[in-house]
Amino acid sequence: MNDTCPHAMAPGESSDSASELHPIKIWPRKDSSRVPLWVYSDEDNYRRELEAIFYGPHWHMVGLESEIPKPGDFKRATIGERSVIVTRTESGELSVLLNSCAHRGVEICQSSFGSQKEIMCPYHQWTYNLSGKLMGVPFRRGVKGKGGFPEDFDPAQHGLRALKVESVNGAIFASFDHETPPLPEYLGEGNYQYLTRIFNGRKAVVLGYQRQRIKGNWKLYMENIKDPYHASLLHVFLISFGLYRIDQKGVTITDERTLAHNVFASMRNPASETAGTEDMKSYRKDLKLNDMRLVTGAKEFDDDVTIQIQTIFPDLVLQQQGNSLQMRYVIPRGPDEFELQWTYFGYEDDDEETTLRRLRQANLTGPSGFVSVDDTEVLEYSGSGIRSNPSQVAVLELGGREGSAPPDGNMVTEGPIRGFYEYYRRVMYPNTEKTR
Repeated sequence: MNDTCPHAMAPGESSDSASELHPIKIWPRKDSSRVPLWVYSDEDNYRRELEAIFYGPHWHMVGLESEIPKPGDFKRATIGERSVIVTRTESGELSVLLNSCAHRGVEICQSSFGSQKEIMCPYHQWTYNLSGKLMGVPFRRGVKGKGGFPEDFDPAQHGLRALKVESVNGAIFASFDHETPPLPEYLGEGNYQYLTRIFNGRKAVVLGYQRQRIKGNWKLYMENIKDPYHASLLHVFLISFGLYRIDQKGVTITDERTLAHNVFASMRNPASETAGTEDMKSYRKDLKLNDMRLVTGAKEFDDDVTIQIQTIFPDLVLQQQGNSLQMRYVIPRGPDEFELQWTYFGYEDDDEETTLRRLRQANLTGPSGFVSVDDTEVLEYSGSGIRSNPSQVAVLELGGREGSAPPDGNMVTEGPIRGFYEYYRRVMYPNTEKTR
Protein backbone atom coordinates (compact mmCIF):
# COMPACT_ATOMS: atom_id res chain seq x y z
CA MET A 1 0.00 0.00 0.00
CA ASN A 2 1.17 3.51 -0.78
CA ASP A 3 1.70 5.18 2.59
CA THR A 4 1.24 8.61 1.03
CA CYS A 5 -2.28 7.83 -0.17
CA PRO A 6 -4.70 9.90 1.95
CA HIS A 7 -7.55 7.45 1.50
CA ALA A 8 -7.38 3.79 0.52
CA MET A 9 -10.60 3.14 -1.40
CA ALA A 10 -12.28 -0.22 -1.63
CA PRO A 11 -12.72 -1.80 -5.06
CA GLY A 12 -15.42 0.05 -6.95
CA GLU A 13 -15.45 2.98 -4.53
CA SER A 14 -14.99 6.44 -5.96
CA SER A 15 -13.95 9.69 -4.35
CA ASP A 16 -17.42 11.03 -5.19
CA SER A 17 -19.09 8.32 -3.12
CA ALA A 18 -16.73 9.07 -0.25
CA SER A 19 -17.70 12.73 -0.30
CA GLU A 20 -21.38 11.74 -0.31
CA LEU A 21 -20.86 9.81 2.93
CA HIS A 22 -18.60 12.42 4.56
CA PRO A 23 -19.50 15.83 3.11
CA ILE A 24 -17.35 18.83 3.95
CA LYS A 25 -19.56 20.90 6.22
CA ILE A 26 -19.61 24.23 4.46
CA TRP A 27 -22.50 26.57 3.67
CA PRO A 28 -22.39 27.07 -0.11
CA ARG A 29 -23.04 30.85 -0.04
CA LYS A 30 -22.81 33.80 2.28
CA ASP A 31 -26.55 34.27 1.91
CA SER A 32 -29.01 31.52 2.81
CA SER A 33 -30.47 30.88 -0.62
CA ARG A 34 -28.64 27.54 -0.50
CA VAL A 35 -28.97 25.17 2.45
CA PRO A 36 -26.66 22.13 2.61
CA LEU A 37 -28.61 18.95 3.28
CA TRP A 38 -26.16 17.77 5.93
CA VAL A 39 -27.77 20.25 8.37
CA TYR A 40 -30.76 17.89 8.50
CA SER A 41 -28.91 14.65 9.12
CA ASP A 42 -25.54 15.32 10.77
CA GLU A 43 -25.43 14.03 14.35
CA ASP A 44 -22.79 16.52 15.54
CA ASN A 45 -24.77 19.39 14.09
CA TYR A 46 -27.90 18.13 15.85
CA ARG A 47 -26.12 17.97 19.22
CA ARG A 48 -24.93 21.52 18.67
CA GLU A 49 -28.52 22.59 17.94
CA LEU A 50 -29.70 21.23 21.28
CA GLU A 51 -27.16 23.29 23.21
CA ALA A 52 -27.15 26.50 21.16
CA ILE A 53 -30.84 26.66 20.23
CA PHE A 54 -33.07 24.62 22.53
CA TYR A 55 -31.04 25.18 25.70
CA GLY A 56 -29.80 28.63 24.67
CA PRO A 57 -31.36 32.12 24.85
CA HIS A 58 -34.71 31.27 23.26
CA TRP A 59 -38.28 31.05 24.49
CA HIS A 60 -40.33 27.84 24.32
CA MET A 61 -44.04 27.63 24.99
CA VAL A 62 -44.69 24.95 27.60
CA GLY A 63 -48.43 25.22 28.21
CA LEU A 64 -51.42 27.26 29.27
CA GLU A 65 -52.07 28.58 32.76
CA SER A 66 -55.50 26.94 32.61
CA GLU A 67 -53.78 23.52 32.45
CA ILE A 68 -52.40 24.09 35.97
CA PRO A 69 -55.07 26.25 37.63
CA LYS A 70 -54.35 25.55 41.33
CA PRO A 71 -51.22 25.55 43.53
CA GLY A 72 -49.55 22.16 43.26
CA ASP A 73 -50.98 21.39 39.82
CA PHE A 74 -48.36 20.38 37.28
CA LYS A 75 -47.84 19.17 33.73
CA ARG A 76 -44.81 17.76 31.97
CA ALA A 77 -43.44 19.45 28.89
CA THR A 78 -40.41 18.89 26.68
CA ILE A 79 -37.84 21.39 25.42
CA GLY A 80 -35.42 19.84 22.97
CA GLU A 81 -34.73 16.46 24.57
CA ARG A 82 -35.15 17.71 28.15
CA SER A 83 -38.23 17.08 30.23
CA VAL A 84 -39.46 19.95 32.42
CA ILE A 85 -42.10 20.25 35.13
CA VAL A 86 -44.51 23.17 34.72
CA THR A 87 -46.24 23.88 38.04
CA ARG A 88 -47.72 26.45 40.39
CA THR A 89 -46.08 27.14 43.72
CA GLU A 90 -47.88 27.35 47.03
CA SER A 91 -48.42 31.06 46.41
CA GLY A 92 -49.76 30.51 42.90
CA GLU A 93 -46.62 31.62 41.06
CA LEU A 94 -45.57 29.83 37.88
CA SER A 95 -42.52 27.60 38.13
CA VAL A 96 -40.76 25.59 35.40
CA LEU A 97 -38.14 23.13 36.63
CA LEU A 98 -35.78 20.69 34.95
CA ASN A 99 -37.21 17.22 35.51
CA SER A 100 -33.91 15.79 36.73
CA CYS A 101 -32.94 15.26 40.36
CA ALA A 102 -29.98 17.30 41.57
CA HIS A 103 -28.68 14.21 43.36
CA ARG A 104 -28.05 11.61 40.63
CA GLY A 105 -29.96 12.98 37.63
CA VAL A 106 -33.05 10.75 37.93
CA GLU A 107 -36.17 11.83 36.05
CA ILE A 108 -38.44 12.70 38.95
CA CYS A 109 -41.85 13.06 37.35
CA GLN A 110 -43.34 10.53 34.92
CA SER A 111 -46.98 11.68 34.90
CA SER A 112 -48.25 13.99 32.16
CA PHE A 113 -50.48 15.91 34.60
CA GLY A 114 -51.21 15.85 38.30
CA SER A 115 -51.17 17.71 41.59
CA GLN A 116 -48.69 17.49 44.45
CA LYS A 117 -47.60 19.38 47.55
CA GLU A 118 -43.92 18.66 47.03
CA ILE A 119 -41.60 17.11 44.46
CA MET A 120 -39.89 13.93 45.61
CA CYS A 121 -37.37 11.87 43.68
CA PRO A 122 -38.50 8.21 43.58
CA TYR A 123 -34.93 6.91 43.92
CA HIS A 124 -33.37 8.39 47.07
CA GLN A 125 -36.30 10.62 48.07
CA TRP A 126 -34.60 13.97 47.82
CA THR A 127 -37.55 16.29 48.30
CA TYR A 128 -38.07 19.77 46.85
CA ASN A 129 -40.71 22.44 47.22
CA LEU A 130 -42.65 23.61 44.15
CA SER A 131 -40.06 26.31 43.43
CA GLY A 132 -37.35 23.64 43.20
CA LYS A 133 -35.68 24.37 46.55
CA LEU A 134 -34.21 21.27 48.22
CA MET A 135 -36.10 20.74 51.49
CA GLY A 136 -35.17 17.26 52.61
CA VAL A 137 -32.36 14.69 52.20
CA PRO A 138 -32.74 11.27 53.87
CA PHE A 139 -29.85 10.27 56.16
CA ARG A 140 -28.24 13.66 55.77
CA ARG A 141 -26.74 13.24 59.26
CA GLY A 142 -26.22 9.51 58.87
CA VAL A 143 -27.64 6.76 61.09
CA LYS A 144 -26.71 6.43 64.75
CA GLY A 145 -23.88 8.87 64.28
CA LYS A 146 -22.38 7.11 61.32
CA GLY A 147 -22.25 8.16 57.69
CA GLY A 148 -24.16 11.09 56.32
CA PHE A 149 -23.22 14.01 54.16
CA PRO A 150 -20.25 16.27 54.94
CA GLU A 151 -20.84 19.07 57.43
CA ASP A 152 -20.48 21.70 54.72
CA PHE A 153 -23.12 20.12 52.46
CA ASP A 154 -25.47 23.03 51.63
CA PRO A 155 -29.01 22.13 50.47
CA ALA A 156 -29.39 25.64 49.07
CA GLN A 157 -26.82 24.73 46.40
CA HIS A 158 -28.64 21.60 45.26
CA GLY A 159 -32.10 22.64 44.15
CA LEU A 160 -33.75 21.70 40.87
CA ARG A 161 -32.69 23.84 37.94
CA ALA A 162 -35.26 26.60 37.52
CA LEU A 163 -35.99 28.08 34.10
CA LYS A 164 -36.85 31.67 33.32
CA VAL A 165 -40.63 31.99 32.98
CA GLU A 166 -42.91 34.51 31.31
CA SER A 167 -46.66 34.38 30.77
CA VAL A 168 -48.53 36.24 28.02
CA ASN A 169 -52.22 36.38 28.91
CA GLY A 170 -52.15 32.77 30.09
CA ALA A 171 -49.64 31.35 27.58
CA ILE A 172 -46.59 30.07 29.49
CA PHE A 173 -43.10 30.39 27.99
CA ALA A 174 -39.84 29.17 29.50
CA SER A 175 -36.12 29.46 28.73
CA PHE A 176 -33.02 27.75 30.12
CA ASP A 177 -31.11 31.01 29.66
CA HIS A 178 -32.05 33.69 32.19
CA GLU A 179 -30.61 36.38 29.91
CA THR A 180 -33.23 35.72 27.22
CA PRO A 181 -34.90 39.07 26.45
CA PRO A 182 -38.55 39.67 27.39
CA LEU A 183 -41.04 38.26 24.90
CA PRO A 184 -42.12 41.60 23.36
CA GLU A 185 -38.48 42.32 22.53
CA TYR A 186 -37.75 38.72 21.55
CA LEU A 187 -40.62 38.57 19.05
CA GLY A 188 -40.65 42.13 17.79
CA GLU A 189 -43.70 44.38 17.66
CA GLY A 190 -45.52 42.75 14.75
CA ASN A 191 -45.16 39.16 15.93
CA TYR A 192 -46.04 40.07 19.51
CA GLN A 193 -49.17 41.82 18.22
CA TYR A 194 -50.34 38.65 16.48
CA LEU A 195 -49.46 36.48 19.49
CA THR A 196 -51.71 38.69 21.63
CA ARG A 197 -54.40 38.68 18.96
CA ILE A 198 -54.98 35.02 19.95
CA PHE A 199 -53.89 35.23 23.59
CA ASN A 200 -55.84 38.42 24.11
CA GLY A 201 -56.81 38.26 27.76
CA ARG A 202 -59.74 35.88 27.39
CA LYS A 203 -58.97 32.72 29.37
CA ALA A 204 -57.76 30.01 27.00
CA VAL A 205 -58.94 26.46 27.84
CA VAL A 206 -57.84 23.18 26.31
CA LEU A 207 -60.26 21.24 24.10
CA GLY A 208 -57.99 18.31 23.30
CA TYR A 209 -54.54 16.96 22.46
CA GLN A 210 -53.01 14.93 19.65
CA ARG A 211 -49.48 13.61 19.10
CA GLN A 212 -47.58 12.11 16.20
CA ARG A 213 -44.06 11.17 15.11
CA ILE A 214 -42.68 12.20 11.71
CA LYS A 215 -39.58 10.67 10.13
CA GLY A 216 -37.62 13.74 9.21
CA ASN A 217 -35.60 16.55 10.74
CA TRP A 218 -37.39 19.02 13.02
CA LYS A 219 -36.38 22.01 10.87
CA LEU A 220 -38.35 20.64 7.94
CA TYR A 221 -41.56 21.27 9.84
CA MET A 222 -40.67 24.86 10.67
CA GLU A 223 -39.72 25.38 7.00
CA ASN A 224 -43.06 23.94 5.93
CA ILE A 225 -44.98 26.45 8.02
CA LYS A 226 -42.77 29.32 6.81
CA ASP A 227 -43.52 28.33 3.19
CA PRO A 228 -46.78 30.10 2.31
CA TYR A 229 -46.98 29.09 -1.33
CA HIS A 230 -46.77 25.29 -0.94
CA ALA A 231 -50.35 25.21 0.37
CA SER A 232 -51.72 26.34 -2.99
CA LEU A 233 -49.92 23.43 -4.66
CA LEU A 234 -50.13 20.60 -2.12
CA HIS A 235 -53.36 20.97 -0.18
CA VAL A 236 -56.40 20.02 -2.27
CA PHE A 237 -58.74 20.67 0.63
CA LEU A 238 -57.52 24.19 1.42
CA ILE A 239 -57.62 25.57 -2.08
CA SER A 240 -60.70 23.78 -3.40
CA PHE A 241 -62.90 25.11 -0.61
CA GLY A 242 -61.24 28.53 -0.64
CA LEU A 243 -59.93 28.25 2.94
CA TYR A 244 -56.52 29.45 1.79
CA ARG A 245 -55.08 30.24 -1.60
CA ILE A 246 -52.07 32.20 -2.64
CA ASP A 247 -54.27 34.63 -4.60
CA GLN A 248 -56.03 35.79 -1.43
CA LYS A 249 -55.35 39.06 0.32
CA GLY A 250 -52.71 38.44 2.94
CA VAL A 251 -50.24 39.83 5.45
CA THR A 252 -46.66 38.63 6.00
CA ILE A 253 -44.68 39.80 9.02
CA THR A 254 -41.08 38.92 9.82
CA ASP A 255 -39.24 39.99 12.95
CA GLU A 256 -36.61 42.19 11.32
CA ARG A 257 -34.26 42.01 14.32
CA THR A 258 -33.66 38.28 14.02
CA LEU A 259 -35.60 37.19 10.88
CA ALA A 260 -36.53 34.11 12.94
CA HIS A 261 -40.23 34.64 13.73
CA ASN A 262 -43.01 34.96 11.15
CA VAL A 263 -46.74 35.46 10.73
CA PHE A 264 -48.87 34.76 7.70
CA ALA A 265 -52.44 35.98 7.84
CA SER A 266 -54.96 35.78 5.02
CA MET A 267 -58.57 36.69 4.30
CA ARG A 268 -60.80 34.15 2.62
CA ASN A 269 -62.12 34.94 -0.88
CA PRO A 270 -65.73 34.38 -1.92
CA ALA A 271 -66.08 30.89 -3.40
CA SER A 272 -66.91 32.38 -6.81
CA GLU A 273 -63.50 34.09 -7.10
CA THR A 274 -61.19 31.62 -8.85
CA ALA A 275 -58.85 33.94 -10.75
CA GLY A 276 -55.25 32.97 -10.03
CA THR A 277 -55.92 29.23 -9.71
CA GLU A 278 -54.55 28.41 -13.15
CA ASP A 279 -51.21 27.07 -11.84
CA MET A 280 -52.83 25.19 -8.95
CA LYS A 281 -53.07 21.66 -10.30
CA SER A 282 -54.57 20.44 -7.03
CA TYR A 283 -57.51 22.85 -7.34
CA ARG A 284 -60.82 21.03 -7.85
CA LYS A 285 -63.81 23.27 -8.31
CA ASP A 286 -66.16 20.27 -8.34
CA LEU A 287 -65.16 19.06 -4.87
CA LYS A 288 -68.08 19.05 -2.42
CA LEU A 289 -68.79 17.96 1.14
CA ASN A 290 -71.91 16.33 2.52
CA ASP A 291 -71.60 18.59 5.56
CA MET A 292 -70.27 22.04 4.66
CA ARG A 293 -70.16 23.08 8.33
CA LEU A 294 -66.62 21.68 8.38
CA VAL A 295 -65.43 24.57 6.21
CA THR A 296 -67.90 27.22 7.36
CA GLY A 297 -66.61 29.65 9.93
CA ALA A 298 -68.06 32.46 12.01
CA LYS A 299 -66.42 35.84 12.52
CA GLU A 300 -65.06 36.23 16.06
CA PHE A 301 -62.12 38.67 15.84
CA ASP A 302 -62.19 42.39 15.09
CA ASP A 303 -60.41 41.90 11.75
CA ASP A 304 -61.25 39.76 8.70
CA VAL A 305 -58.36 37.28 9.08
CA THR A 306 -59.55 33.71 8.50
CA ILE A 307 -56.14 32.02 8.76
CA GLN A 308 -53.29 33.11 11.00
CA ILE A 309 -50.24 30.90 11.22
CA GLN A 310 -47.28 32.03 13.32
CA THR A 311 -43.87 30.44 13.84
CA ILE A 312 -41.91 31.37 16.95
CA PHE A 313 -38.29 30.25 16.83
CA PRO A 314 -37.36 27.58 17.38
CA ASP A 315 -40.23 25.17 18.01
CA LEU A 316 -43.72 26.70 18.23
CA VAL A 317 -46.51 27.04 15.69
CA LEU A 318 -49.62 29.00 16.69
CA GLN A 319 -52.56 28.80 14.31
CA GLN A 320 -56.07 30.09 13.80
CA GLN A 321 -57.75 28.02 11.07
CA GLY A 322 -61.17 29.57 10.77
CA ASN A 323 -62.49 29.06 14.30
CA SER A 324 -60.06 26.29 15.23
CA LEU A 325 -57.28 27.47 17.55
CA GLN A 326 -54.20 25.35 18.13
CA MET A 327 -50.56 25.20 19.19
CA ARG A 328 -48.07 22.76 17.75
CA TYR A 329 -44.95 21.96 19.74
CA VAL A 330 -42.08 20.62 17.63
CA ILE A 331 -39.91 18.23 19.69
CA PRO A 332 -36.74 16.80 18.12
CA ARG A 333 -36.12 13.09 18.59
CA GLY A 334 -32.69 12.92 17.00
CA PRO A 335 -31.61 14.38 13.66
CA ASP A 336 -33.99 12.17 11.68
CA GLU A 337 -37.28 12.24 13.61
CA PHE A 338 -39.43 14.66 15.56
CA GLU A 339 -42.59 14.57 17.61
CA LEU A 340 -45.43 16.96 16.93
CA GLN A 341 -47.70 17.72 19.89
CA TRP A 342 -50.99 19.46 19.08
CA THR A 343 -53.02 21.37 21.66
CA TYR A 344 -56.48 22.54 20.58
CA PHE A 345 -58.07 25.28 22.63
CA GLY A 346 -60.88 27.77 22.88
CA TYR A 347 -61.93 30.41 25.39
CA GLU A 348 -63.64 29.87 28.71
CA ASP A 349 -66.52 32.15 27.72
CA ASP A 350 -67.25 30.35 24.43
CA ASP A 351 -70.86 29.23 24.03
CA GLU A 352 -71.66 25.62 23.15
CA GLU A 353 -72.12 26.36 19.45
CA THR A 354 -68.68 28.01 19.22
CA THR A 355 -67.00 25.07 20.99
CA LEU A 356 -68.66 22.59 18.62
CA ARG A 357 -67.52 24.68 15.67
CA ARG A 358 -63.93 24.68 16.94
CA LEU A 359 -63.97 20.92 17.43
CA ARG A 360 -65.53 20.28 14.04
CA GLN A 361 -62.93 22.41 12.25
CA ALA A 362 -60.14 20.67 14.16
CA ASN A 363 -60.67 17.80 11.70
CA LEU A 364 -58.74 19.85 9.15
CA THR A 365 -55.50 19.50 11.09
CA GLY A 366 -53.71 16.99 13.29
CA PRO A 367 -52.16 13.64 12.35
CA SER A 368 -55.14 12.57 10.22
CA GLY A 369 -56.51 16.02 9.39
CA PHE A 370 -57.86 16.62 5.90
CA VAL A 371 -55.12 19.22 5.36
CA SER A 372 -52.27 18.31 7.68
CA VAL A 373 -52.03 14.68 6.56
CA ASP A 374 -50.55 16.04 3.28
CA ASP A 375 -47.74 17.72 5.20
CA THR A 376 -46.93 14.56 7.17
CA GLU A 377 -46.59 12.55 3.99
CA VAL A 378 -44.50 15.06 2.07
CA LEU A 379 -42.18 15.71 5.03
CA GLU A 380 -41.46 12.00 5.27
CA TYR A 381 -40.70 12.05 1.54
CA SER A 382 -38.33 14.93 2.29
CA GLY A 383 -36.64 12.97 5.04
CA SER A 384 -36.17 10.00 2.71
CA GLY A 385 -34.65 12.14 -0.02
CA ILE A 386 -32.35 14.07 2.30
CA ARG A 387 -31.12 11.16 4.40
CA SER A 388 -28.97 9.57 1.71
CA ASN A 389 -27.79 12.79 0.05
CA PRO A 390 -26.00 14.91 2.68
CA SER A 391 -23.65 16.57 0.17
CA GLN A 392 -26.51 18.04 -1.89
CA VAL A 393 -28.02 21.49 -1.38
CA ALA A 394 -31.53 22.92 -1.22
CA VAL A 395 -32.33 25.92 -3.44
CA LEU A 396 -34.31 28.76 -1.80
CA GLU A 397 -34.56 31.56 -4.35
CA LEU A 398 -38.29 32.14 -4.78
CA GLY A 399 -38.79 35.83 -4.08
CA GLY A 400 -35.05 36.60 -4.13
CA ARG A 401 -32.11 35.75 -1.95
CA GLU A 402 -32.72 37.93 1.10
CA GLY A 403 -34.20 36.75 4.35
CA SER A 404 -36.95 39.27 4.98
CA ALA A 405 -40.61 38.98 4.01
CA PRO A 406 -41.92 41.29 1.24
CA PRO A 407 -43.75 44.33 2.64
CA ASP A 408 -46.75 43.95 0.30
CA GLY A 409 -48.02 40.67 1.78
CA ASN A 410 -46.85 38.67 -1.24
CA MET A 411 -47.10 34.96 -0.40
CA VAL A 412 -45.06 33.75 -3.40
CA THR A 413 -41.80 33.68 -1.50
CA GLU A 414 -39.29 31.56 0.36
CA GLY A 415 -37.99 34.64 2.18
CA PRO A 416 -39.12 33.52 5.66
CA ILE A 417 -37.24 30.23 5.26
CA ARG A 418 -34.11 32.12 4.24
CA GLY A 419 -34.59 34.35 7.27
CA PHE A 420 -34.85 31.29 9.50
CA TYR A 421 -31.47 30.09 8.25
CA GLU A 422 -29.87 33.53 8.46
CA TYR A 423 -30.63 33.50 12.16
CA TYR A 424 -29.86 29.80 12.54
CA ARG A 425 -26.36 30.34 11.16
CA ARG A 426 -25.71 33.29 13.47
CA VAL A 427 -26.68 31.19 16.48
CA MET A 428 -25.02 27.95 15.46
CA TYR A 429 -21.81 29.23 13.88
CA PRO A 430 -21.33 32.83 14.96
CA ASN A 431 -17.60 33.07 14.25
CA THR A 432 -17.10 31.16 11.02
CA GLU A 433 -18.69 30.47 7.67
CA LYS A 434 -16.96 27.10 7.37
CA THR A 435 -18.49 24.59 9.75
CA ARG A 436 -16.25 21.55 9.66
